[in-house]
Amino acid sequence: MSNRFAKISMGALFVSSFLIGQVAMAQAIYNWNNSPNNWVNSPNNFDNSSNNWVNSPNNFNNSPNNLSATNVVFDNRGNRIGYEVPAPSGVINYFDNSGNRIGYKPTGK
Repeated sequence: MSNRFAKISMGALFVSSFLIGQVAMAQAIYNWNNSPNNWVNSPNNFDNSSNNWVNSPNNFNNSPNNLSATNVVFDNRGNRIGYEVPAPSGVINYFDNSGNRIGYKPTGK
């Protein structure tokens, strides 16, 4: 009976150590600083919204009509596809020409 209990205990110990290892690996892969669930990166944060004048396509600095804009994003064929605007938090937001947020680059902290 005691030998059987030892086998069950060892099995339970192995399974629990395996699960703890998997959780630790998942935590290493999931970086909060890069997550869109982090408020700093969230599209719901006003600093990252096109409703903010700094990010708006109506702002001449972001306008497709501004030929001397320095924040333009081009595709591989040289077509203007949008613009980038840094937020005060350090996040760089990428918007299409209509002002839709299409991506971001986290602060890198």
